[in-house]
Parts: sequence; C-alpha cells; structure tokens
Amino acid sequence: MSGNRYFIDTNIALYPLNGDDVIIDLLNEEDIYISVITELELLSYKDLTESETKIIEEFIESCIVIELNQIIKENTIQIKKTNKIKLPDAIIASTSLYLNIPLITADQGFKKINEIQTVIYNKPEKA
Repeated sequence: MSGNRYFIDTNIALYPLNGDDVIIDLLNEEDIYISVITELELLSYKDLTESETKIIEEFIESCIVIELNQIIKENTIQIKKTNKIKLPDAIIASTSLYLNIPLITADQGFKKINEIQTVIYNKPEKA
C-alpha cells in the first residue's frame, strides 16, 4: 500500500462495488479504513445474492475495520448529543475523529459535524 489513509463511509464503499471508476482509482492501493458500522451495513442489505455477499466480504477483508472502543463510544455520545444525526452516523463520525482521518462520504449531512473533517464526494454524471 502507498501509505495514504482513507476512512470511508458506507455510501463510498458501495461505489466501487457498483463500478465507480473514479472511486476505484482513488482507493486503489491505499489504506482503506471502515467502521464496524459500515461492515454491518454492507452485509445486512436485504436480498444480497451469494455472489454479491462474497464480493462485499472480499472488499471488507481488504479494508482495516475499526471496532468500537471506549474512546469511540464516548465521542459518539458527545457527537450524538450535539448534532441531529442517527446513531450509526454518530459512530462513523466518532471513528473518523478517533483515527484523525477525514471522512470521505457522499452524505452532505456530515458537513454539519464540526468535530471532524469531511470530504464530500460528488459522483460524476454518466456521459
């Protein structure tokens, strides 16, 4: 791996699985971090085929999965109390804060969380 570290939201993890070449190029050969929440969200989509599940599992195995720890839990509580967001998003934001890596996401709602740095990805329009 090249040494660049990226912490990605669940929506960003879906883009390469759906063939987004821009994200594939960005994340190729990089250290990709995901929250355990992203792992759970990816694997719990209803009606996943066996083949899709295998692709997702291989993707997850190529990432560094960050489990919940006491610091992430405490930060999650504070972020949830100060921002109107869902608990999974608060955990993802807290994990970004814990790692001190900007969160790459397509979710505009993360911009309002002052505790973290957020990089908003706008999916390119198809020609």
